[in-house]
Amino acid sequence: MLTLTTPLGKKDVADLKVGDQVMLMGRILCGRDAVLPKIVKMLETNDPGLEKLGLEGSVIFHTAVSCAGIGPTSSNKVEIEGSIPALSAGGVRMHLGKGALKPETVEAMRANGSCFAVTTPTTALFSYRTTSQRVLAFPEEGMEALYEIEVTGLPVIIAAVNGETMFAK
Repeated sequence: MLTLTTPLGKKDVADLKVGDQVMLMGRILCGRDAVLPKIVKMLETNDPGLEKLGLEGSVIFHTAVSCAGIGPTSSNKVEIEGSIPALSAGGVRMHLGKGALKPETVEAMRANGSCFAVTTPTTALFSYRTTSQRVLAFPEEGMEALYEIEVTGLPVIIAAVNGETMFAK
């Protein structure tokens, strides 16, 4: 199993292959349908608040954060999948969730040196491996705010990278 520590570089992504098993370490952003479109709007308007988010080299986990735990939501929801191309162009190197993505989304990730990884919904493990969490932006969204978490070994499988995907085309 390959271990990657955030922030990730384009070379980290370029060296990945579909099916690779990866153990993620470090800082991960957590957001889903409520906040990802807001971050895209920030990118489109070059909002000065972007700097505090630290998107360059980041991993965005498609999840909410609550006392019940952390688990992936479907990445192919319109608001989430629609944000992936812009977030990839904005420096996000890995999108983490569940579900199949459209070929045009896979191509946008390839063009921007980004990838998509899937993980099973194992909230107990994710909670156990999370060493810290804080609201980074959009606190009004409650558990769907943009969170920053620190993890010690989050297992994922690369599902789409370098224009290839494990999902039927």
